[in-house]
Amino acid sequence: MTARRSRSRRYVVGFAVVLAMATTAFTAPARASSVGSPAQPADRTGHEETQQALDAVVRTGIPGVTAQARSEDGIWKGAAGVGNLRTGAPRGADDRFRIASITKTFVATVMLQLEAERRLDLDGTVESWLPGMVRGHGHDGRKITVRQLLNHTSGIFDFTDDPGYARRYLGTGFLKHRYDIRPPKVAVDAAMAHAPAFEPGTRYAYSNTNYVLAGLIMEKVTGHTYEHEIRTRIIKPLKLHATLMPGDSSRMPKPSSRAYSALDDDTEGARVHDVTVQNASQTWAEGDVISDAGDLNRFFSALMRGRLLAPKQLKEMKTTVFDSGYGLGIEQLTTSCGTTVWGHGGGWAGSLSYAATTDDGSHAFAFNLNGDWSSAGMGGVLEAEFCGAATAGTASKAAGPGQRGQGWAPPSLGHEGAGSTMGSGLDHEPFPSMKGCHLQAHRG
Repeated sequence: MTARRSRSRRYVVGFAVVLAMATTAFTAPARASSVGSPAQPADRTGHEETQQALDAVVRTGIPGVTAQARSEDGIWKGAAGVGNLRTGAPRGADDRFRIASITKTFVATVMLQLEAERRLDLDGTVESWLPGMVRGHGHDGRKITVRQLLNHTSGIFDFTDDPGYARRYLGTGFLKHRYDIRPPKVAVDAAMAHAPAFEPGTRYAYSNTNYVLAGLIMEKVTGHTYEHEIRTRIIKPLKLHATLMPGDSSRMPKPSSRAYSALDDDTEGARVHDVTVQNASQTWAEGDVISDAGDLNRFFSALMRGRLLAPKQLKEMKTTVFDSGYGLGIEQLTTSCGTTVWGHGGGWAGSLSYAATTDDGSHAFAFNLNGDWSSAGMGGVLEAEFCGAATAGTASKAAGPGQRGQGWAPPSLGHEGAGSTMGSGLDHEPFPSMKGCHLQAHRG
């Protein structure tokens, strides 16, 4: 897959943080005030900047933002903007949302657990588990390892780039087919209709097809559904009460806000659609989990603290490839103040999210936007939380549907490249891994 992405509006199930875009299509609503837990008041020194960064995202034209931080000092919750454009109801600090490609970190964790149990060899071939499935137009599952699926070095074509798939499930086709059940093999077949991006193991390029295949392998190894494995190995042990595996359900459980998208309309002032209700099977193991910021913080903190993986497997997860900053279902970022964080992003119709934690798991932060047409200012949110100050100039321009600009975003947004440093001034110095890319809402 090349760094240039097709113009079809692929929804980021893997988003990584952030692009700055310009212009406005509707006036940003008034913000909801920050909410603090008893353990961590909302006005605690150090989070004022984070709240200001959330407000700045809303000023770009996104309806609302919800966020939560978890550290040794306690829990802080913040929100800005509205959760419902029709009623004007504020965005909730405890909202659930579709986490999209952050799901990939859950999947990779289970795959590494299976390795530790000696039930799965990550250096074994895809063909050994899915005989004949990865074939066609140069794809060959006999030459691709499970590890290469997890770190996106397989070269397998990303099914979201297939024109036929895009017409049916993405863009304006989404409105007609939003309730359709999409079997995983539909995604795999769409990918196999194209040539691979490169020979396995020779490069890095984010492909959602990799995690569809990983989910299928997980089911073959365990004899259980992918949903069962995530639920019993991660959700239940960590008591992630706001997290669920939606299967082929279209509902969004409460508490939650409405989700909005301009779909594939790139024109200025494009119509914004309410896309809250949608069949979750269309994202499956590449990005179907529903959760909230608090649960994501608990998950990433537990992961980094070794509660889910043995030291050997955690080291494997954090081994990055080809200067991409991407490991096995997780990516490494470095803030302008030098703080290293590990996390993943996710974007889908009506939802852009990021979750990250420090290397020792002591400080975790997650947030979500309920509009998908701009990620302007999201880099500033991470900088504010982990450095105590938003980057100068972040989110200085409004960004409405149909408008693009320059910005930054890490590998999990679905693009390829090298490097994972936020740099000083996120909107001025984009992540090297995302330079030259614009947000087209990949399932990535």
